[in-house]
Amino acid sequence: MPDLIFGLDTFGDVPEDDTGKLVTYPAAIRQVVEEAVLADELGVDVIALGEHHRPEYAISTPETVLAAIAARTSRIRLSSGVTVLSSDDPVRVFQRFATVDGISGGRAELILGRGSFTESFPLFGYDLADYDRLFEEKLDLFVRLLDEQPVSWSGDLRAPLDQADVFPKSESGRLPTWVGVGGSPQSVIRTARYGLPMVLAIIGGPPSRFASYVELYRRAAEQFGTPAHGVGMHSPGFIADTDDEAKEVFWPRYRVIHDRIGAQRGWPPLRRDQYEEEIAYGSLYIGSPATVATKIARTITTLGVERFDLIYTAGSQPISARLRAVELYGTEVIPRVRELVADRAVKAGV
Repeated sequence: MPDLIFGLDTFGDVPEDDTGKLVTYPAAIRQVVEEAVLADELGVDVIALGEHHRPEYAISTPETVLAAIAARTSRIRLSSGVTVLSSDDPVRVFQRFATVDGISGGRAELILGRGSFTESFPLFGYDLADYDRLFEEKLDLFVRLLDEQPVSWSGDLRAPLDQADVFPKSESGRLPTWVGVGGSPQSVIRTARYGLPMVLAIIGGPPSRFASYVELYRRAAEQFGTPAHGVGMHSPGFIADTDDEAKEVFWPRYRVIHDRIGAQRGWPPLRRDQYEEEIAYGSLYIGSPATVATKIARTITTLGVERFDLIYTAGSQPISARLRAVELYGTEVIPRVRELVADRAVKAGV
């Protein structure tokens, strides 16, 4: 059985202090750095920072914050989660992450995506009508840059390159790069075609419904003759000392962010019974360490994934509660999941 990878993801949600007041954006960024340092000390494998351009989130340039984390950590891998490649320039993305890689001694990686939020497109002058074409073209260029050799390339939406050599180079000679997939079969097939590992964004509903995407990825890789890498996933959740505490800390703040975004997307307000059902049967990993570990282990076994990232912030959960969640994830949840998955593999004869 391959080694499992465990990560923590955040978009830099602006948290509350102990008085219930939202902190400033600079304080929110510094708080993420402190949580990453704690995760590093506790043996968490990856810290992944997402990119957003909305008022609820403090992180718009993940690689800048990752560079700060790199300077204060020694082992944790430093990932985006995700980099919205469609509204960025592949050459600059490569250069920024290669720089983080140099600072960290080879610990940088990327998860590239099209972005489920679209604020970056008008902000940086891109046409949403080109949403799919932008990602396809820019991913094609970025994959070529990963070889770290002079690149000649042309497309319709970006200026061509003629034997362009891009600097700096990475520590290992190739930046580890994943593609984040939200549930489109075409995205799964494209990821396999480029020979890149895939991370599934499973943020609602029973995780078992994504089993067909894992199988599609492996089948497509076989047909393309590309490597079938281990598949990863990320889902939201929160950990506290008891199930009730985790639910009560998470619920009111999660409801606010859910309904604020939902109002823009035509979703109805979130009800408490829906929240409870998502915890019990869906893709919210909320509860005590034992509860969350059991659910993560079940999902890993069901889908056959090799990486699980917990999106540990989804709203303005207080700083003290966030730190406790990181601590419990590193000290109790991850070791317990490893035990449970190993036990199930032995029973299954794997």
